[in-house]
Order: sequence, then C-alpha cells, then structure tokens
Amino acid sequence: MHDIKISCDFDILEENRRLAKENRKILDDHGVYCIEILGSIGSGKTTLIETICRNLRDTRTKVIVGDVVSEYDKQRIAKLSIEAIGINTGKECHLDAHLIHHALEEVDLEDVDLLLIENVGNLICPADFDLGAHERFIVVSVTEGRDVIRKHPHIFMKVNAGIINKVDLAGYFGINADSLVEDILSLNRDCKVFKISLKTGEGVRGLLRHIAQSIEIASF
Repeated sequence: MHDIKISCDFDILEENRRLAKENRKILDDHGVYCIEILGSIGSGKTTLIETICRNLRDTRTKVIVGDVVSEYDKQRIAKLSIEAIGINTGKECHLDAHLIHHALEEVDLEDVDLLLIENVGNLICPADFDLGAHERFIVVSVTEGRDVIRKHPHIFMKVNAGIINKVDLAGYFGINADSLVEDILSLNRDCKVFKISLKTGEGVRGLLRHIAQSIEIASF
C-alpha cells in the first residue's frame, strides 16, 4: 500500500467565498434581493418557485435554475411568463459562485426585484458553496422520512429558513411534522421554519409574507 500526498496551493472554497461576496455586491448595487433554494429531488423546490412567482405578481422576479439538465425546470418557470436562465452542471452536484457570476451577466438586473436560484437537488454537495444570495431556503418533504434532517446536519446549519413541505401527507407516512421542526432548530436555532403544503396551500401565506417583508426591508 502506498502513501500518496497531494499538495494543493489553491483554496477552492476561499475563492468561492470571494466570488460569492462579489456576486452579492453586484446584486446589492442593483437593488436585487436574492434567495437560494436548496433541497432534495422531489422535495418541492420548483413548485415553491412557481408558487412564489404566481403569488408575488407585483414583484419583478427572475429565476436561475441549476441542474444536471436544467431545461425541464426552466420550461416550467417559463410557462408563467417568468424569465428563467438554466445552468447545466453536467457531472457536478452543486452550483458554485463562479457559475452564478456568469449567469448574472445574462440577467437584466435593472429589471429585477427578486432573484430566485434553484440549486441542484441534494442535501450534501451544495452546503459549502455560498452563491452570494441574501437568504438560503431549504425545502424538505415529510415523504423523505423522519431522519432526513438528522442525517444531513451540515446543510441545515447553513440556511436562513427551513420549509417542511407536504405536511398534508404526514399522517400517511407516520411522520410528525413538529419533530422535523425541532430537528432543524436543534441544529440551527436562528433558522425560521415554515410548515406548508404546496398542494393545499396550508402555511404558504406566512412564507410569502416573510419573502415580501425581506424584499421590502432589504437595505442596499
């Protein structure tokens, strides 16, 4: 067995943090509030974006969609007459600040109040890569099981808001949605948590109110 040592003089995460700060400054300079949306495949990320776009009609909203193949979600957003820019990540399992930096070049930031970024669907890879957003939301569905938060603690420590989706199905899966809330707060006491059902509309109004207030009070 051989000992292999690799020396790397380039700090990838530090460079990402530098670019993230640059992205945030670009957004601030144009008065654009940005929310990154994280979560597993099927948790409801795209449906949440559709719900925000439908309900905040007075807010000029644009979307950046990141995925291995982003065309499908991009088409869903475009049906709402909302401009969506797709980023195909190929074999990469997350977006990074460099990809967002180039995507911002395609957005007319003078015509945006709210920019939504949908990250690639998983609960591991995106955690360490700040994109420059003002808030990070994570969507977790009750259908993902009672241990989903405890098994992925790192990403829940790095978000501003946790969204427990599909609460209308909790009973069918033997899940106590309140216990998922407690799991998030045990990892991140400052996290705002919303229990919602994007299908029935339960709890959605409170989440939309939070987003609208964040945009209103944002100081650039």
